Amino acid sequence: MTPPLGAATRDRLRIAIQKSGRLAEPARKLLAACGLSWRESRDKLFCYGESLPVDLLLVRDDDIPGLIADGVCDLGVVGRNELDEQAGARAQIGLPQAYRELRALGFGQCRLMLAVPEDWEWTGPEQLRGKGLRIATSYPSILVGWLQEQQIDAQVVELSGSVEIAPRLGTAELICDLVSSGATLKANQLKPVETLLESEAVLAGPAGGFDDARAALAQMLLRRMDGVLQVRERKLLMFNADRDALPALERLLADAGPLVQLPSVNGSLALQAMCEGAVSWQQLEELERAGARQLMVLGVERSLA
Repeated sequence: MTPPLGAATRDRLRIAIQKSGRLAEPARKLLAACGLSWRESRDKLFCYGESLPVDLLLVRDDDIPGLIADGVCDLGVVGRNELDEQAGARAQIGLPQAYRELRALGFGQCRLMLAVPEDWEWTGPEQLRGKGLRIATSYPSILVGWLQEQQIDAQVVELSGSVEIAPRLGTAELICDLVSSGATLKANQLKPVETLLESEAVLAGPAGGFDDARAALAQMLLRRMDGVLQVRERKLLMFNADRDALPALERLLADAGPLVQLPSVNGSLALQAMCEGAVSWQQLEELERAGARQLMVLGVERSLA
């Protein structure tokens, strides 16, 4: 039976993720790669963990920091932009820090940027000083912090959406908004000029951690997650070679992990190395010229350090 959402289940871990949106599917795939599986409720808002006592709560992205602060969920996959914005808002009204970033997850990358009209000649933040300009944004806390650092006195116009049209409507002279490709800015005759925050999906948790059964569950999940994230871009390179080719091959693979020798077959060495990132055709051809044979590049599904 699904426990009520407000209940404090001390022997189960509850993770909040986006119900829908750009972080939803990658978050589910990452957690599934950590060995988690669930049974989804009829209302599709709660997923009861079957493989492990780890449940999913499906919510809006901007609700996740508050749910962690209130103890409704234990961990959350959320954009760093949303986490930092709400942390800043809490600090501005004197509330203590309630959550923290535990891991960067490598998807959902974007930037929170200051954007100005295309016909502006941008020389730097100092040109905003003393102008009393209006800046439209959905991230007032982050923007206010940046303005203070830059010693700029500007009026922050808070909008919940469609920030990019504010200059055309006459409600602001420039904007501060999330940028991925920049196409939306260009369509509104704006250009990005200053980065306030490099954002991506992160795993967030309570500032104080756990002091019950959830602590062991969280540690296990983080260890598995680290294993998945570390091997995401790794490739296992396998090949055969004669012993006299070994020095040249080791030089070519100096940036990879150690070259491991397996039992020889018919006088040839069976070799393998763990490579970070993609292995190009050019690298394979260089190895072949140096004496490597039967080259294979394999993806790595998971690893424990």
